[in-house]
Amino acid sequence: MRKLIIGLVSLVALALVVDFGVAAYSEYRVSRAIRQGGDLPSDPQVTVHGFPFLTQAVDGHYRNVEIRAQDVPNDYVRATTIEANLRGVSIPLSDLFDGSVRTVPVDELDGRVRIEATDLGRFLGIVDLQVSAPPADKSDGTGGSGGSGMTTNGGVVLTGTVPVGPIETEVSVQADLILDGDSVDIVASDFYFGPEGSADFSIPDVVKPAVLGLFTKTIDRQTLPFGVLPTDVYAEGSQIVIEGTAENTTIDLDQIDAP
Repeated sequence: MRKLIIGLVSLVALALVVDFGVAAYSEYRVSRAIRQGGDLPSDPQVTVHGFPFLTQAVDGHYRNVEIRAQDVPNDYVRATTIEANLRGVSIPLSDLFDGSVRTVPVDELDGRVRIEATDLGRFLGIVDLQVSAPPADKSDGTGGSGGSGMTTNGGVVLTGTVPVGPIETEVSVQADLILDGDSVDIVASDFYFGPEGSADFSIPDVVKPAVLGLFTKTIDRQTLPFGVLPTDVYAEGSQIVIEGTAENTTIDLDQIDAP
């Protein structure tokens, strides 16, 4: 009985090792194909979710594949992080192993572009820019329990040092994030005097439009991974997130960062 138990445990352990090994190799092949086709600066992270992997591989159908590529060069901000969740992916096992996989049918694709505060600051010309979601209004039933780190559609607090007349001053503004086709308008609407804000009540009215204008700009042509069109933009933590969804589509792994 002891030998039988040891044998069964050994078989299970071997099966796990094989399953994880094949999954890791498959993820590597897809990662290399995406990097080479998309001319990315490094291998993107590819994770095939679901266990066991081998049953998905034999069937050629994967429930959820997650792709994440960091420091992807961008024409408007210096770099972005791009993410894609592919659900219901069909890839023949032979294509996956020999590296010939290029076009992939997908039942549902969620694509996102994440812009860090540092890169957004370079775009705006505000080197110390900070991004945070504004606290929730107490009148909305949340009791003001929102704040930095929460997802807040359409609104964001931007803080940075800008010229107010002849003096460099740290200022916080409330800005609207507006999706206009495939562009994102960042429109500073007012100064922010909340608990995390740095706006100064003494800012003269005559310079307010100019100061708000320093936090206002348009990020043009934000195409998401594999050509998905953006449908939403929001603040999440210290990032601006632009995302969209496509269904029943075929993607080209060479086009992760192309329109």
